[in-house]
Amino acid sequence: MGRGTVSYRTTAPDHDVVMHDVVSLVPAQPSDIVRQLQRAAGRRRYWPYALAAVLVAGLVTGRFGLVVVAVGLPCVLWVALCDRAARAVVVMYDVTDEAAWRFEHIVRSITDLQRAHGFWLITASGAITSTHQFKVNAGASRLLHRVNASARLTGPPILVTNVAVPTLTAGSLSVYFLPDRVLIRDGRHVVDLAYQHLHAALEHARFIEAGPVPPDGTVVDSTWRYVNVKGGPDRRFKNNALLPVLHYGRLTLRSHSGLHLVWDASQIPLVHAVANALNQSIAARPPVIHS
Repeated sequence: MGRGTVSYRTTAPDHDVVMHDVVSLVPAQPSDIVRQLQRAAGRRRYWPYALAAVLVAGLVTGRFGLVVVAVGLPCVLWVALCDRAARAVVVMYDVTDEAAWRFEHIVRSITDLQRAHGFWLITASGAITSTHQFKVNAGASRLLHRVNASARLTGPPILVTNVAVPTLTAGSLSVYFLPDRVLIRDGRHVVDLAYQHLHAALEHARFIEAGPVPPDGTVVDSTWRYVNVKGGPDRRFKNNALLPVLHYGRLTLRSHSGLHLVWDASQIPLVHAVANALNQSIAARPPVIHS
């Protein structure tokens, strides 16, 4: 295998980080929907206290404890429902005509992306800068750190809306695609971007798989776990495994405010459909929102 643009998995490249912390994207004046989500998320849940009170009362009332618990549990459920209502942010969309078609395209493409057997978020990337790194990293030109990701149709738990919410999520990071904007959550931090401020791009990526190969992945080449300067096997290492090189689809989401998220998927056409759907909304005017 030649020394082309091919990536290899590693634990922690210490440079060229590609995923920016969402905290750095938080504007001084958040939008109304972000303020509502943050305010709702900050409200205290009271049902655990109600449940604890019922259980303690059941213990101290002796032989009538089961009766107290049986009577108290519906009250705990009522408190939990009140908590849920207090923490809910209701956003209703009136999406028609071309706007409805564009959003349906996003929903359909994210739904189809669920079929990919391999889907990852790349959290860091670093270039190979020495011959030694080249030899011990299967002849790759870059090192990547990635985490498993998933595509879903479930929005933030506290958001109540009349539309499906296509979502890309990995660890504490979630990207929610709404009809009029993109919500990005990383832990407790939430920001939003208009589609017009987003840039979505599709790339073809070659990746050396040291772990399980996705059943739907396309193997295009192979290389050795340890290579010599010419790319052949390094005979100094025992059990030098032959590793497959796969062809993946790469979705990159950027914004002028510093967003930079990179996702790899085992099926290129599925990533192409997502990028195409997003770019249609990026080039269009947002629909009307009622909240």
